[in-house]
Amino acid sequence: MRAVVYSENGPSSTLRLTERPVPKPGPGEVLVRLVRAGVNPTDWKLRAGLSGTLSDPEVTPGQDGAGVVEAIGEGVSTHVVGQPVWLFMTQHGQAWGTAAEYVTVPARKAVELPADASFDLGAALGVPAMTAHRALTSGTVERVAPESFSGLTILVHGGAGAVGNAAIQLAVWAGARVITTVSSPEKAALAKAAGAHHIVNYREGDAAAAIQEIAPDGVDQIVEVAPAVNNDLDRTVIAKRGTIAIYANNGGDELTMPLRATFSLNLRYQFIQLYGIEETQIRAAAEDVTAAVTAGALRVGPEGGVPLHHYRLEETAAAHDAVEAGAVGKVLIDLE
Repeated sequence: MRAVVYSENGPSSTLRLTERPVPKPGPGEVLVRLVRAGVNPTDWKLRAGLSGTLSDPEVTPGQDGAGVVEAIGEGVSTHVVGQPVWLFMTQHGQAWGTAAEYVTVPARKAVELPADASFDLGAALGVPAMTAHRALTSGTVERVAPESFSGLTILVHGGAGAVGNAAIQLAVWAGARVITTVSSPEKAALAKAAGAHHIVNYREGDAAAAIQEIAPDGVDQIVEVAPAVNNDLDRTVIAKRGTIAIYANNGGDELTMPLRATFSLNLRYQFIQLYGIEETQIRAAAEDVTAAVTAGALRVGPEGGVPLHHYRLEETAAAHDAVEAGAVGKVLIDLE
């Protein structure tokens, strides 16, 4: 099989295309023939050594993907050969990821792809959708399902980003009123396609005042991508006993705040790193995301506000560069 690998941390030029034997699934594993692989910021950061150093002689990048079950390991009763699946956290805990024609994964990381869902959508779930799920369930609601957020107002920063888009779609499906912030009319159009009810361009006027006009009693929960930049705004617009769920550090690595003024709000700050959350939360995210896909609530392409950027396997370095440069939408690697 063809696979992309790297043997040292560094720039995308460390990636190379090579031939490897098709792996065999071990006990509790399935072998998946990949049709699409998703590329996330975590992929290039791992490769570059920003999220840990290389611990194996050779690594295939890629956490997310979608394809078809080709073989089943001993003890697996949850899958059948020929079953379409979407993959999550593939490279976590092993040296081989989804930038390859085949990959073996623990069966629990290969989730049935609902009928009529495309492989493009399946490969775009994983990190973005599951991170969005954890952000949304960091407050008073433990599961994302129809009407579970009824009566709540959610503020999603960066609504045109992958996690922000998924958070909008999931929250709207769950019955929330969703406000999102964007930086341009083009990104506003993407957030609208995702289903956001109110869109605030933070580069045009006072974003806090605009959000307060929409939600005078405050927003119940915030999905935050840039806490160092937005914390003053967040504390201004959030309702008492609200939750600020932080999943990235865009705009700065240091967060400071006035403690007394923050005490009075009784806020919860929930920091999120997908690879460290509890297994029960991972299972809940996989189940709820799949339910949302089945319901048609998670979408990619123009109808979902997620532009798709396709690369061939031999162009994986360019795909990594595109994500590192901030490509808007979803970068995918085509494997057939």
